[in-house]
Amino acid sequence: MKNRVKSMLKVDFRRMFRSKTFYVIIACALLIPIVMTVMMSMMDGSVSVDPQTGAETIMQGPENTWQNIGTLPGEPLGGDEIFMMCNINMAFMGVAVFVCLFISDDFRSGYAKNLFTVRANRGEYVVSKTISGFICGAFMLIAYLVGSILGGAISVLSFDLHGLNAGNIAMCMLAKIFLMLVFVSIFTLISVAAKQRTWLAICGSLGGGMLLFMMVSMITPLGSTVINVALCAVGGTLFAFGLGAVSKAILKKTSLV
Repeated sequence: MKNRVKSMLKVDFRRMFRSKTFYVIIACALLIPIVMTVMMSMMDGSVSVDPQTGAETIMQGPENTWQNIGTLPGEPLGGDEIFMMCNINMAFMGVAVFVCLFISDDFRSGYAKNLFTVRANRGEYVVSKTISGFICGAFMLIAYLVGSILGGAISVLSFDLHGLNAGNIAMCMLAKIFLMLVFVSIFTLISVAAKQRTWLAICGSLGGGMLLFMMVSMITPLGSTVINVALCAVGGTLFAFGLGAVSKAILKKTSLV
């Protein structure tokens, strides 16, 4: 079984790294924080007037590079309300698109049916897809971090960590990467249930992911420690095994077309 899983992973990694979708998603993860940070910085201080009430609203741009990653200790910074929602945690939703397209293409092309007939069982397929999605999610998180740093540098924002250190940032990123297993397991389960119906897989995955989305910032704050990393690693592993077993059962009980 171990050799068959390795063979499946080699095939999936080759397909993933040759896929245009993979590079488009990674490019989006890199460019979104750059564009968002630069545009918000350019709009900082601009005033908009409500034509009905005459009330003025002053736009507040970001003041710190790390707002793209999480909330810093102390008082909220300028523009923090927007960055509390539109930050690195969007990568957890972005990987849903990759997983859904990756799996639905197997069923739409007939590749999955042929695969189960001549090469692998359902469990090996689920393991391979989960690991592939996890790797894609990790790349997205790293790309978003790089984009955030570049956006902060271009906009000449502060890199002050407000009492935190580089170790906290590293732990935060590791915790998010391990937590990605939870989301990928959910997306894989929904995708194998939807099979070739890509629209259903994406809608279901985004809906399911949103149920946990608001918890990400609490579980993986900027001030993360080894405890956060350990909790995310254990939780991700448990979800991967538990939902992986459910995905395998669904593939066994339902038609492959």
